[in-house]
Amino acid sequence: MFICHIALGGCLTAPTVNYGVTEDTGGHIAYILGAARAQAARSDVDAVQIVTRAFDEPTLGAVHAQTDQQVGRGLSIRRLWTGQRGYLSKENLAAEIPALVEAFLEDLAQAKRLPDVIHAHFSDAAQLALAARERFGIPVIYTPHSLALSKSGAVVDGARVEAERRTLVDADAVVLSSRDEAEVQVAAYGPGAQARVHRVSPGVSLRRPAKIGAGRALLAGTLDGPDRPMLLAVARPVARKNLATLARVYADSPELQARANLVILAGQHGDALQANPEARAELGKLREILETSDLRGKVAFPPRHTQGDVAALYEAAAQSGGVFVNLALHEPFGLTMLEAASHGLPVVATQEGGPADIVADLGHGICVPPRDREAIEAALLSLLDDRVRWSDASEAGRTHVGRYDWSKWAEEVQLICEDICHAVPLEGARVMLASDIDNTLTGCAPSAALFNAWITRDRPIFAVATGRSLPEARRILRDWNLPMPRVFITSVGTEVYLPNDQGRLCLDERFARKLDAGWERNRVERALMAFGFNWQARVEQRRWKLSGFGDMRTARRLERYLARRDVAAQVVASHDRLIDVLPLAAGKGAAVCAAARRLGMPMERVVVAGDSGNDFDMLQAVQDGPGRGILVGNAMDGLRDRLGGGRLYQARAAHAAGVLEGLETFGLAINTMEPPVKMVAQ
Repeated sequence: MFICHIALGGCLTAPTVNYGVTEDTGGHIAYILGAARAQAARSDVDAVQIVTRAFDEPTLGAVHAQTDQQVGRGLSIRRLWTGQRGYLSKENLAAEIPALVEAFLEDLAQAKRLPDVIHAHFSDAAQLALAARERFGIPVIYTPHSLALSKSGAVVDGARVEAERRTLVDADAVVLSSRDEAEVQVAAYGPGAQARVHRVSPGVSLRRPAKIGAGRALLAGTLDGPDRPMLLAVARPVARKNLATLARVYADSPELQARANLVILAGQHGDALQANPEARAELGKLREILETSDLRGKVAFPPRHTQGDVAALYEAAAQSGGVFVNLALHEPFGLTMLEAASHGLPVVATQEGGPADIVADLGHGICVPPRDREAIEAALLSLLDDRVRWSDASEAGRTHVGRYDWSKWAEEVQLICEDICHAVPLEGARVMLASDIDNTLTGCAPSAALFNAWITRDRPIFAVATGRSLPEARRILRDWNLPMPRVFITSVGTEVYLPNDQGRLCLDERFARKLDAGWERNRVERALMAFGFNWQARVEQRRWKLSGFGDMRTARRLERYLARRDVAAQVVASHDRLIDVLPLAAGKGAAVCAAARRLGMPMERVVVAGDSGNDFDMLQAVQDGPGRGILVGNAMDGLRDRLGGGRLYQARAAHAAGVLEGLETFGLAINTMEPPVKMVAQ
């Protein structure tokens, strides 16, 4: 496979990137290079090319005027020339996009081989990619990196928002990094924007400094006590990164000043950077705080640094017993969280965006509201003063950071590439299987593999009906090496995603309108608050689903409470700990019926499978109806007592083996699990 990445802004080169030299030479370049290197190392990838913009600006490096640059085996950078030969900041790049589109299409027309997939980074690059798809039929993957509607409170560019919305809808696949990005941020672009979203965790480049002393050398002469713990921040000087709040917290805290030094790497303080008004303003704020306070000898604010300096400072901060700080008002992912973890450096991080996911996963620090100065100070002092807590966080970071690996990212994205390049047609399928995922298809790797083989051989219309969101459903299926469905019924039967005429997944707007007609979400939410609902995390709340914790008894009490207040909603309990509140017209059963109708599949040829309380309605729907159902052997929530007879088969085998047992009983599959199980229909 030949994969082409497109990223137009900043100073993109390899192996050494001068991060921060311009305000758009940031973390997205580290992402692209890490991803491309991992893809180029795969045996099923022939070549990886990164396409960027050429410019002639000697102060930024002569390499950017080089049309072709070989980075490594199978990996190269291709630069496109247009009439504008100087460097363009991201504010000025938009006017040059039409010329770059033409340059890219001409480049492809003359190429000996076309890419199999184009991966566009940011919506400006996506314009080139989508133009190439229109002319040459090349599938497009899109990674936005930083969406404009990020809840940060910043004034957004309407044209950029519309470009992002269009690309989220038009791309063949969207690859994002965190749950917040994949679900909360994308949801702001409308209900159809999430249809092609996949969440794939990126990797981290574990660069080690040549010498620990290199970090201290950068700070020589600025700190009176260079061996004291270091509070380290590394970010571009833009308002969203919120560096001024960190500086103010430190300047106002005698306790922090007594315990630690503050070191801030805020890009390269050169002319190219300072020409940007926002960067100039942020640097001015930092200087005003740090230079007017009595902080001499306690603060370092280096004007320039290299990649090696950054790695050395991470290591020096860890050796000193310090803390890494990222207080961004909103962070799409947060690669610096992983870099700190790789050095065993605990973190105090923003709770807004990706860092909350990373810290929850790795357990290497504390998340705080990025504007709450008291909470920030308390978190920093907690890690500085509690050495057991600091050591636990340090060890957790080092131990778990390997979960974020570029080779794993490349493996998962390769599956996405294959899926969008080789879509299986729906026509001719003799049956539609709609199955729950967790503990129905998952739970037993050998039977999951056999289920995968059945899907590959018999090619049914495979649908999943899950309580998970669409990105999380895709992620768990990849984790279990299960086949990717053509139909997704997600969020407890409140969202139905079907392929359009081009084979790209889209939200079923007809089903969505049906749910909207009887759903007063704000009123339901107020009632749940008054009830004392034990809410799940914000990321679990959806347009047509409000989720919390509680057992079956709590669910029944809530059901009566809503009925007394004439609040139109249904309550679904599952796993004896989860409660979902949905529109009356929602549910997996209603969603499966709607999907089958849209696909022209008679219900007589529909089979459903499940194991828990949120599967009850779809299993009940086929119990006495035209469809057929499978209750796997590991069923819970009292389903075996609540269901029975009719066209419902209660399997003895658990997990995917139980699904295959039911399919064999219906004459739709050959179960090859060993030892053989005698199948007796009930």
